[in-house]
Formats: sequence, C-alpha cells, structure tokens
Amino acid sequence: MKSVLCYGDSLTWGYSAEGPSRHAYEDRWPSVLQAELGEGVRVIADGLNGRTTAFDDHLAGADRNGARILPTVLTTHAPLDLVVIMLGANDMKPWIHGNPVAAKQGMERLVDIVRGHDYPFDWAAPKVLLVSPPAVSRTENAEFREMFAGGDAASQRLAQLYAELAGLTGCGFFDAGGVAKTTPLDGVHLDAENTRAVGRAIAPVVRKLLEIGA
Repeated sequence: MKSVLCYGDSLTWGYSAEGPSRHAYEDRWPSVLQAELGEGVRVIADGLNGRTTAFDDHLAGADRNGARILPTVLTTHAPLDLVVIMLGANDMKPWIHGNPVAAKQGMERLVDIVRGHDYPFDWAAPKVLLVSPPAVSRTENAEFREMFAGGDAASQRLAQLYAELAGLTGCGFFDAGGVAKTTPLDGVHLDAENTRAVGRAIAPVVRKLLEIGA
C-alpha cells in the first residue's frame, strides 16, 4: 500500500469560515483525495491552523513553524511514498513576513528536510508535491482583512514561485488556485465545494507521481 502525507495549514485541517467551524470529514480535501485514490493508497492529513512554511508565530499554543515540526511528523508516519505540502498562506501575514519569496524559501527548506531526513530502517525519502494555496482575496471581515493586509497581492505570486522551485528541485507541482477560490467570508479559507474541488483535481497528479493507474 502507498502512503501519502498531506502537510498543511487550516486549508488541510478543514477550517470553515461559516460559524466558524470545521468542515465535515468527507468534505476536507485530503479525505476527497483518499476517496479518489481508493483502498490501495493511505492518505494521512496533517493540517494545523496557522502553520507557516518555516517561520515562528507564537500566537497559539501549538508550534506553527512547519520546518520545526516536519521531522517529527515524517518519522511518525514513515514509511511514506509522497509528501504533499500546501503551505504559504499564513506566511502572508505581515507579522510573519508577508513576502512570497520568503515563502518560497520556506518551502525549499521543507523539501530539504523531507529529502535529508533520517528515516527509520534506512527507508528511502518520499517524493514531494508542492501545492500553492488559492490566493488570499478581499473580504469585509475586518479582523481577517487586517491579519492578511497586503496578502491578496503577495499571495498571487506564490504559484509562479512554487512552480519555479518545483522545476529546480525536481518536485511535482499543483496550483490549487486553478481549481478553488477563497471565500469572501474571510478571504483566506475554502468553503466545502472548493475544498472538495482541490481533492478531486489533485488526485490525477498524485496518481502520476505514485505511478498508479486510475
């Protein structure tokens, strides 16, 4: 059986701006991906609200630095055949850095961690799929508007930068913004329809990387 780790933030966790609450399990994109791939693949969802690529944010009780936590997650779920990384939206917060180039460099650090990790039993490092999140959009939600001030323009550059990084590092690439849009309720998260769309659209990319049939 193939194993796929989906490593992300609230978009992977399934945060719903309605309520707010959490999307039903079957609506979260890793769950949809699991359903699309079938029983021959095990999809593991590791999403944390507020997670960044490789930067500290001490506003929550959980460690949001994706680079610091990733080695523990890799060992916990080893062996793995593929790691899907969708991060960068929280990097757009101005108190994190708000710079898409820094987010790209954070993603590069994560790729290095996946490939250089000390896996148990000398298991081989998994393949990596970089996913650019849907761009932050304008919202009338005052708090989120300030939390991601300038993020709408900055996040629109992530897809191109991540695609370039994927080409340089030999990773797979998928632009989630090509199939999903953030909700105007907060400008950051996905409604149920859009998170399902990500899971469906990413499935063929995952199949190709895992070299499995439809």
